[in-house]
Amino acid sequence: MFDRLEIGVVPPGPRFGAYLRLLVNGEDVVAGTVGEEGRGLFAAGPAGAELGPLRGTGKALRVELGEPECSGVCCGFLSVVVQRFGGIVQWSDWQVPYAEFAPPEFHFDADQYDAELDRVDTRAGRSGVS
Repeated sequence: MFDRLEIGVVPPGPRFGAYLRLLVNGEDVVAGTVGEEGRGLFAAGPAGAELGPLRGTGKALRVELGEPECSGVCCGFLSVVVQRFGGIVQWSDWQVPYAEFAPPEFHFDADQYDAELDRVDTRAGRSGVS
């Protein structure tokens, strides 16, 4: 059974602009790890972050996903290694602020995963091709 990625948009607030919310199997991976006052690093909207690093390739790539309220500079960033193995995209080898809780390894069906990233890219006015 594969894990399922859903991406939502958190509207801008008093401290941060809009950013993307990464849900895996219905759970917010960033908030669950860096705390509710933390934030995801992928900005939302046409001027936002490129989703290319999340797409994964045959080469392992460490991707920063979020930071705690105090900032990643002092406490560290939430990061994961993203890698594609044929029809599977894997998230593994987590590095977490505070080193208290690390999410498990996730395995996504590449077609569903790509469709979700494409949906967000299209909605934000990006091509979906990185």
